[in-house]
Formats: sequence, structure tokens, C-alpha cells
Amino acid sequence: MDPPNLYPVKLYVYDLSKGLARKLSPIMLGKQLEGIWHTSIVVHKDEFFFGSGGISSCPPGGTLLGPPDSVVDVGSTEVTEEIFLEYLSSLGESLFRGEAYNLFEHNCNTFSNEVAQFLTGRKIPSYITDLPSEVLSTSCVFSLRRPFGQALRPLLDSIQIQPPGGSAVGRPNGQS
Repeated sequence: MDPPNLYPVKLYVYDLSKGLARKLSPIMLGKQLEGIWHTSIVVHKDEFFFGSGGISSCPPGGTLLGPPDSVVDVGSTEVTEEIFLEYLSSLGESLFRGEAYNLFEHNCNTFSNEVAQFLTGRKIPSYITDLPSEVLSTSCVFSLRRPFGQALRPLLDSIQIQPPGGSAVGRPNGQS
């Protein structure tokens, strides 16, 4: 019997702040943040991500975010492209519909973590998945009455992040 084919699984990590989080977070939040992370999974020669438009895909580095700030090797998978696309279609109809997107509780990083575990059994780094709770628990030097992250939450919740440049997964020609 031949050994199974193994496919590499990569986590693309983008800093949406383009370095501003590192510079401004000590002043704004009273805590050092290295970045505001957007992640995606690269497997079977495509990049897959989640945002307010649902699950999308593009060639690796093909969003308007450009090349990732870092690439994390998550491992390898035996899951074929056909099975993976069926899995994504199922996720897109259930847990990861566009309207389910929430900047703090159900975002691109939640998606990347779920997919990484499905493909490899490994989670993505905790410095990424813990970021929303870190931001929400920060206090601002300007107001000690309420955590600054909580004060910003209504504004941040209204933001819908969808990195452009991808097409919807499971829809012909990327049509919605």
C-alpha cells in the first residue's frame, strides 16, 4: 500500500494595522500589541479566509493585503482537496456564514483555527486567538472607570472586515 499524500498547511498572518498597533497601543490601550492580526489558511494551492462576506479564497497572497507579514507552518494534512472543499462548503452554510462574522467572537482567526484543527489537529498560535480578549480587557490612561477596549467595542463591532481580492468558496465564479 502506498503512503498517503501529504499536503502542506500554512497560516498566513497579516497585521491589519501595518505596524501602527505596535506604536500606538501603549498610549491607546496601556498595553503593547504587536499587531492587529488577520489570518488565513493556505492549502491545496489556495488561500482561504473568512470575513463579513463569508468564506472566500484566492491565490496565496492574492488579497489587497498583499504578501503576509509572516507565514506559520501548521503542519501537513492527508485531507484531499475534494474533501476539503466539501468541508468548507459545509462550514459556509453553517458556522461561517457572512452574517455570523463578529470582529471579537467569530472572525477570520476563529475560522483559521477551526480549519487548522480539522486539517492538522493543531491550533493556530494563541497570541492571535487571544488578541480580542486582550484588547477588550485593556484600560486607557484617559479613563480608569471602564476598560478602554470595552468602551471602543460598539465602534469596533460595527466594522466588517473582508479582505478584498478573493472569491466566495462554493459559489460559481465567486458569485454571491
